[in-house]
Amino acid sequence: MKAKTAEDRALLELIEPVAESQGLEIVRVRLMGGTQRRRLQIMAERAADHDIAVEECARLSRAVSEVLDAADPISGEYLLEVSSPGIDRPLTRLSDFDLFEGYEARLETDRMIEGRKRFKGVLAGTDGDSVAVDLEGEEDTALIPFAWLVDAKLVLTDELLKAGAEKRAARNDNNPTEETED
Repeated sequence: MKAKTAEDRALLELIEPVAESQGLEIVRVRLMGGTQRRRLQIMAERAADHDIAVEECARLSRAVSEVLDAADPISGEYLLEVSSPGIDRPLTRLSDFDLFEGYEARLETDRMIEGRKRFKGVLAGTDGDSVAVDLEGEEDTALIPFAWLVDAKLVLTDELLKAGAEKRAARNDNNPTEETED
């Protein structure tokens, strides 16, 4: 799910080694828009702590631009956007479902499962190649094959916001800014 279309997958093959060389993981690649000006959206994070600084986004953007300029895989004009996945991030790797266990998510499959394709519930990790989710109004934990997912995203909740604030506070504690006196 890192890349949706064949064009996205081809771009991911070009971009992923660049990110890995900088200690980053690609979360998602999407080329959006019609025939006019398109937008190439790249979401990335450090593999170690699932975070990314603005400077790292800028460095990745410059490196990816060089590769894309040389390979020229996108016809016409496009805007390159490199960012963090954000707090209500997409879940694109099986490991994301273990990492964000206990948080609420929305999932969409490419086929009907018990009469529906859209699900909302609390992530309960993984079981083999399936995502475990405690669905709203259901008693049992549902297992959805990861390969059947076309979209999955964390839901912005108070709990998720609190976890994000705690993560930012911890990051700030580890990197305090020095104040100078006049």
